[in-house]
Amino acid sequence: MKVYLVGGAVRDSLLNLPIKDRDWVVVGGTKEILLKKKFQQVGKDFPVFLHPETHEEYALARKERKSGRGYTGFHTEFDSDVTLEEDLIRRDLTINAIAKDKYGNYIDPFQGKKDLELRLLRHISDSFMEDPLRVLRTARFAASLVHLGFHIDNKTMILMSKMVKKNELLYLTKNRIWNETEKAFKTSNPHVYFQVLHACQALYSIFPEIFFLYERKRFSSPLFKNLYNSCFLSMGLSKIRILTKDISIQFSYLCQFLPQKTEFSSTKKNYDEYAAALVKRLCNRFNVPLNIRELAVLNAGFYVFLNSIHHQSSKNIIDMFSKIDAWRKPDRIYKLSFLSDFNLFHHNQNKTFNFKLKTGFLKKCFFIIKDISVKTILNRGFKGYKIRNELNKLRVKKLELWRMKKNIFFKK
Repeated sequence: MKVYLVGGAVRDSLLNLPIKDRDWVVVGGTKEILLKKKFQQVGKDFPVFLHPETHEEYALARKERKSGRGYTGFHTEFDSDVTLEEDLIRRDLTINAIAKDKYGNYIDPFQGKKDLELRLLRHISDSFMEDPLRVLRTARFAASLVHLGFHIDNKTMILMSKMVKKNELLYLTKNRIWNETEKAFKTSNPHVYFQVLHACQALYSIFPEIFFLYERKRFSSPLFKNLYNSCFLSMGLSKIRILTKDISIQFSYLCQFLPQKTEFSSTKKNYDEYAAALVKRLCNRFNVPLNIRELAVLNAGFYVFLNSIHHQSSKNIIDMFSKIDAWRKPDRIYKLSFLSDFNLFHHNQNKTFNFKLKTGFLKKCFFIIKDISVKTILNRGFKGYKIRNELNKLRVKKLELWRMKKNIFFKK
């Protein structure tokens, strides 16, 4: 029985990148041998085991045969006769099909090391087309490694396009799609992920709303009507990723540009229900985590309001705080303030304006009024809904006094 280090750990070590997880493949071994060595099996039918001490994953060498549609339609064979090369050939890219033995020797049957030097993302064989998830994975690897100069091989892009045309991506589950997308947002250049998906025609199949952004010539939003979509969007995603690793903020920034009506479609003042509903449907379709979904929906609904926040009345600002439940969830204020400030900076970076005064404005407004006590209102005999009304009056009054003192433009 021989054990080899494989996959991302080998690739990242050769690129001098931090190693996150170590995966091992066992050649010539059996389930019985590993269980006898106190390995813990993961699942009943899949040959993956956890090491008794390190808890790293050890998989029996296996080969796969396509037996259906999508990424689950495979018949897996694993026994002691499966060779290392047979195991490696079932992987997606050459740079992920390099093995390393216990002596430090590399086994590289598909020239993955050479592709690392060439900074090339290249498929191993035409069996790449058997798993539609590889389209998203390749796009994610491009986003993860573009800062090192990596690019996707032309022939690989052709295969990805063929998979899209054959509707293979329709067999991907929503959870799989979101998992890859979430990982893409964790890379240094998440915008590349969407650019690659657009280049191989996969974006429309998966994210038609985002595809619309890349196809339209200009934004419909009055705040960005003179800016080209793909260039401005990519620059923004790239810059915002430098400033924050928070996926809820990055995703909310992307969603704020989804198709919007030029006028609010809601009877509720300053909140665009059409934009909010569009983002909510997108999030529900992929089971986007609740914390990410809530921020994206709120940011879309209040998008125009937030980007004109300095011209809003103090009453409207207090009403917005209540709408987003800021008193119980102040973290929403800080994230929405970040997005508002980023939009202000990104849109006006080449213009002369008092940026220092305007940045953090939403957060400062909340800080000014958040500590007004309800006890003083109760002591004055207010009851029921009158307590909330009086509390909001005090908040508005205090906020207006602060804004007058700072000479920040506002409506009465």
